[in-house]
Amino acid sequence: MRLVPSRRPGAPGGTSSFHVIGKLVQVLVRDNNVDQALRVLKKKMQREGVFKEMKQRRAYEKPSEKRAREKAEAVRRARKAARKQAQREGLLPAPKRKERPARPRLPAQPAAAAE
Repeated sequence: MRLVPSRRPGAPGGTSSFHVIGKLVQVLVRDNNVDQALRVLKKKMQREGVFKEMKQRRAYEKPSEKRAREKAEAVRRARKAARKQAQREGLLPAPKRKERPARPRLPAQPAAAAE
């Protein structure tokens, strides 16, 4: 997280406070594979909610709309938490798992001969 000092106007003695600019996201590029690094970066940004925030900031959102949206998000989170809790307690059936195709395995490397 990056903290940036900012002076408050009219603060006695030049008191300053710190504002959080944002979290730093770091992605390692392995074997010059930039495409894979971009996919990882996009996934991290998606999890952080960067794309959602950018979309919201395209246009002004009235305070009443913001309150309604945040309330709806809170209700959605509460319902999801209650559903998960009911599944853990066995009151609701667990969701069916998606079957993933088996990943191809690399051939085993022959062990180095001991001399």
